[in-house]
Amino acid sequence: SCFPGMTPLKKMLKREEGIEMHIKRHDRINIFMHWFNAVFWIFLLLTGLGLIKNQDLQILGGRWADMLRDIFGSGGTLLTTHIIAGFIWSGGFVLYGIISLKKHVIPFVREIFHVSPYHDSMWLIKKGIHMTMGKKVLKKVGMDPELPHQGFYNVGQKIYAVPSLLGGIVIAVTGFIMAVSDMWITDTSIVQWSILIHFVTVLLVFAGFFIHVYMAGIAAGERPAFISMITGKVPADYAEHHHKLWFDKVKK
Repeated sequence: SCFPGMTPLKKMLKREEGIEMHIKRHDRINIFMHWFNAVFWIFLLLTGLGLIKNQDLQILGGRWADMLRDIFGSGGTLLTTHIIAGFIWSGGFVLYGIISLKKHVIPFVREIFHVSPYHDSMWLIKKGIHMTMGKKVLKKVGMDPELPHQGFYNVGQKIYAVPSLLGGIVIAVTGFIMAVSDMWITDTSIVQWSILIHFVTVLLVFAGFFIHVYMAGIAAGERPAFISMITGKVPADYAEHHHKLWFDKVKK
């Protein structure tokens, strides 16, 4: 065992006649939390935007705010629903952290904050060239076209994961401050700053979310990563090619 949910290689690999060999990559609880997070993120974003009446800040237009108020009956009900969903979302992750601290959370945090400056920067440069101009360009300039070996997460996934983790904490804290402002907080400047930080952080994290969706579900060669968030498994050859360092640990 060397990473969240890992079991010895013999238990993780299943070979059947005519069927590709696969490796277990995600536990059921991680798959559940992934989709739990995605569903609540989208719901909270849409209801949160519905609370904005200022036309200068309303990304989806004034009709969106009016429509949601009609659906929920009033702006007050919409706000209450948004707050309740926010507490469920943040509470779910607090519970997950308590249950899976040693097995999943700590290894996850260590992995996404582990940086190899040279290899990671070269991966980013080469990956960008692969996606725009192709491997042949690297060969022409005398560079090895193959990407540097990566661990359980590649550096692109880490670049999304770190801001998402930190941004999620900021969003939860500022959201809590706004939710209890009428009861416990008398300093209006704290609430005003929380509103601004909350709004900006949501937009930044959601901008990364679009890239995340494209890379996991649409970009060529990355589809197994998306499917693994449903089945929990990836093809062994994909793991060896895209996450060689992790694959080698699994073999050991």
